[in-house]
Amino acid sequence: MKSSPSPASKLVFIDRDGVINVDLGGYVTRPEEFRFERGAVAALKKFSGKGYKIIVISNQAGVGDGVFMETQLEAVQQHMVEALKKENVPIAGTYYCLHGKQAGCACRKPKTGLFEQAAADFYFNPRETFFIGDKAGDIEAGKRFGLKTVLVRTGYGREDEKKLTGALAPDAAVDSLEAAADLEFFQ
Repeated sequence: MKSSPSPASKLVFIDRDGVINVDLGGYVTRPEEFRFERGAVAALKKFSGKGYKIIVISNQAGVGDGVFMETQLEAVQQHMVEALKKENVPIAGTYYCLHGKQAGCACRKPKTGLFEQAAADFYFNPRETFFIGDKAGDIEAGKRFGLKTVLVRTGYGREDEKKLTGALAPDAAVDSLEAAADLEFFQ
């Protein structure tokens, strides 16, 4: 007897720097540098409360370019996850591109390798899944993978919004992750 496929997970992919945490204009290399964007924790709680699994997707070229070590990234990651755990916000997965900016890898956004990695771990329907980011490359990557996209105007969002016209226009553009969590998409 053939078993029926398990239902697709409700996922929201979220970029880290400039969306979840304040983008310092450089890399966040130590836990004490990590500061949540205003309203980000409340937004993540809303997503979780609505049944969404939260997946963090982020380019971290500083590792590949020798600016900081992978162990430093892991310490920042652990700090974020633990802070959110205290707020009852589980992070279902994290996927980072650790290659340098010029490496030509398949995972650095706007390429889709990080989403492909997540698809090996989570069953989801891309047409019903969202990616929230603050850069043109985030929106382009999400669109390439067939996801619905939301641009936030924190981090580089206000600046990059001007680049997102025509086929690259996001499904929505909002001022913050907190505003994104209130979109009708996420009901």
